[in-house]
Amino acid sequence: MYKKITALLENRSGRFTPSGPTIGEIETIAAGIRNAFIGRGVSADEPVCLCIEEKHLLLAALLASVAGAPTFILPHSFHRQVLKEIHQKRPFRWILADTAIDPPADTTVISVGECPPDDRPLQLVRPPDHPFVSLFTGGSTGKPQIWSKTPLNLFGEALHLARTFGIGQGDLLLATVPPQHIYGLLGSVLLPFVASARVLRKTCTFPREILNALQNERATVLLSVPIHYRALRCDDGIRRFSLRMALSSAAPLDGDDAAFFFQQTGLAITEIYGSTETGGMALRPYGSDHGSWEPFCCIDWKILSDRLCVRSGFVSPDLPCDTEGFFMTTDRVAETGGNRFKFLGRADHIVKIAGKRVDLDEIREKIRRIPGVNDAYVMAAPMNGARQAEIAALVASDLPARKLRAAIRSMDDPYGRPRRIRVVKTIPVLSNGKIDRQRIDRLLLASHPARPEADHIGA
Repeated sequence: MYKKITALLENRSGRFTPSGPTIGEIETIAAGIRNAFIGRGVSADEPVCLCIEEKHLLLAALLASVAGAPTFILPHSFHRQVLKEIHQKRPFRWILADTAIDPPADTTVISVGECPPDDRPLQLVRPPDHPFVSLFTGGSTGKPQIWSKTPLNLFGEALHLARTFGIGQGDLLLATVPPQHIYGLLGSVLLPFVASARVLRKTCTFPREILNALQNERATVLLSVPIHYRALRCDDGIRRFSLRMALSSAAPLDGDDAAFFFQQTGLAITEIYGSTETGGMALRPYGSDHGSWEPFCCIDWKILSDRLCVRSGFVSPDLPCDTEGFFMTTDRVAETGGNRFKFLGRADHIVKIAGKRVDLDEIREKIRRIPGVNDAYVMAAPMNGARQAEIAALVASDLPARKLRAAIRSMDDPYGRPRRIRVVKTIPVLSNGKIDRQRIDRLLLASHPARPEADHIGA
């Protein structure tokens, strides 16, 4: 793999963005970052927080780490509280930044501008199976976590995506996900580099921004998330333009949103299934086989007790694997034949309510099927003063409270009826399109509505 990266760096005149830095300029920045930390006596294994917004500078920092700079921690946000939380979980002395931040106490910020470029070629010295970056996730399915990734994990997955989707020199990528998240990091930083493609410098998130970039910049590959495909559905200006491919990840894609995009563009959105810790595992294009997933050709998989187990070069070294190298995920799946599987829900979404097993994913889908409900999130919430739990639901709907209460009471399984419900206009999400678990917890677990937008309904 390092031979491939070295060969890519030799294409010094190739552009990373349409009008931005060349690969040669990015390599000189990477060498400068490496020198800056070596000169300060920072070892290659010491964690350094990475607060960088610009895609080409983020690529330079990752290359620097492979070439002997420290390992980097990549936060999902540069907010003061997030940096403080990371510092408590994994203490660091240094921050490399290209933007203004409010650093934790006893840390020193180094600006990328303080790292003089060095035009000597990079020597890739870090063992490819040793961690070089850790990603701090937002905790969309639980508490925030830090997951280590190796060069083999990330560069290997980017190379696989380039081969799978045939991405190359003629492609221009448009990403709607910030590069601080695994999908954005892969799709808008590493993928264009390993494919010798180009990426738009700006991360577009609003529908009009996305449409303008598609029309005016002539992007060929759209890397987006379900919440942005839903937003595009509200604008009839979406067309195919120069697009040849549309990808989605981070959360399940709504079938109606995918159908609208296909109707307007003639392109079937391809979903990528995976997580920060496991990397990508499978894909499915919207269409006749949309109910099942096709595993990536480079991974091994099996099912144990209805749980998906994977063996892959993309799996974080932090995960426990069995003697054969398989990691058991919390995803429940069933084999459908033809080397495909369908997703049944998450094992950690099966809870006991009054001694009965309840599938929270099933409850969510029942609520979402109520006419007038746009979306829902369901969780098991502890009961006040008791060890037992009750079901709580956050529902995005414009229905009157009485009508929504009646519809939920009509659900056939009494144990699956939410006892605690709050209504909002939209389900809170993070910038990567995943649900904002911390904000949802504040809304559902507070004794009283935390915000004017939330109404409590006793079911």
